[in-house]
Amino acid sequence: MKKMVALVTGSNRGIGKSCIEEFAKAGVNVIINYCHHKTEALELEKYIKETYHVEALAIKCDISNEEEVENMVNQIIDTFGGIDILVNNASVCRDTLMLDKNIKEFKRILDVNLIGTYLVSKYVGKIMLEQKKGKIINISSTNALDTYYPESCDYDASKAGVISLTHNFARELAPFINVNCICPGWVKTDMNKDLSFEQINKEKRKILLNRFAEVEEISKLVLFLSSSKASYINDSIIRVDGGRLND
Repeated sequence: MKKMVALVTGSNRGIGKSCIEEFAKAGVNVIINYCHHKTEALELEKYIKETYHVEALAIKCDISNEEEVENMVNQIIDTFGGIDILVNNASVCRDTLMLDKNIKEFKRILDVNLIGTYLVSKYVGKIMLEQKKGKIINISSTNALDTYYPESCDYDASKAGVISLTHNFARELAPFINVNCICPGWVKTDMNKDLSFEQINKEKRKILLNRFAEVEEISKLVLFLSSSKASYINDSIIRVDGGRLND
């Protein structure tokens, strides 16, 4: 029986890396997408192959570049013959004072987080329509819903756009493709590694579970949404934040 194939963008670290491992544990062949940190990606590729005995392929691709996205998808099809699962996880964040933001950096946030999600969904979505099957899971953020931070306004806007893309792709790819979105709150990732001890404790006090999420608590939900157990979940926005209190 042919194994399923999953593409996870931005998957050499953090939530994406955890998704790769969850899929591999489940016997799914995986594509590790990265833009930087080639060594990390190749080490993960080797680890996945040796540990879980599935196929793994690391592909460098700037998802904001349409030509690179098209080439990546073509390479996956040439190698695996199809794509069953797409996780749009890649994102960047540059926190600066809202009134001092550099427009070039602002656009870069939108290019990766929003345009990148669109481009990969566009090219993979065409493949999934030909297959008449597939699952797309977008990783947004509670920043897109109601936990606003002025210093992250560009990130917040990009993640709100991802929610809009989720609804629109769910309609465009119906009835064959399930498209859903996860909105995590605070997660223990490199994106948050520079937070001060005081800021971490301040944010924890706003969470009923009084802690940040582990990456596995997001990736296990991704795995569930990718499975037949979630076959009737579609066009849904799922909040995963430990129970956040209003500011």
